[in-house]
Amino acid sequence: MATDIRLSAVAARVLGALVEKEITTPEYYPLSLNALVNACNQKTNREPVMNLDDDAVTAALRSLSDLELAGAADTNDSRVRKYEHRLGEAFNFTRPEIAVLCVLLLRGAQTPGEIRGRGERLHHFEELSDVQAALQKLMAREPALVKVLARQPGTKESRYVHLMSGDVEAAPFEGPHEHARGSFDREADDGGRIARFESELAALRHELAELKQQLASFRKQFE
Repeated sequence: MATDIRLSAVAARVLGALVEKEITTPEYYPLSLNALVNACNQKTNREPVMNLDDDAVTAALRSLSDLELAGAADTNDSRVRKYEHRLGEAFNFTRPEIAVLCVLLLRGAQTPGEIRGRGERLHHFEELSDVQAALQKLMAREPALVKVLARQPGTKESRYVHLMSGDVEAAPFEGPHEHARGSFDREADDGGRIARFESELAALRHELAELKQQLASFRKQFE
């Protein structure tokens, strides 16, 4: 396995979707290309929501195959090619570790509390300390697969992010000397802020959709 892992955003989404579906819907795993595209484009449990096509997912699968992180599965059904992840062979993760990494791959930077709640279907964490223990194990790997971001002004909890797409920096709190930095750094920071805002907007839309669905279900009880 290549040690220099730099997954694109699409490859990270594909890998996370494969891991998620193996755990949550094992009866449909490995996934056909069509099922994998649908999994990547889910509007729930995804931040940001994507709209990928077959070509984009196929290209991501090729890059994951080159890194020995995913590939075509050896199945008895020769009519439809299916795909699986190979994180177990590559890293020998524990179940808590793979659950934490999956949430970070699919939803971006998260607090331990968010990981615990949003990863419930992947693994039941009895205590928040169990999430933190898994995060510490991922941070202690060589090279590290997770890092903690600097706490942003006005926030109470630190967020954690995976490093399988390279190092990540939190959007900086700009001071009076911020404009002295080079144009490359400014563009990188702008991109990080835009990605964070898009992620937060997607999360708000997801929560609104869930509330609407819950309200509709509640109303049906009285119809």
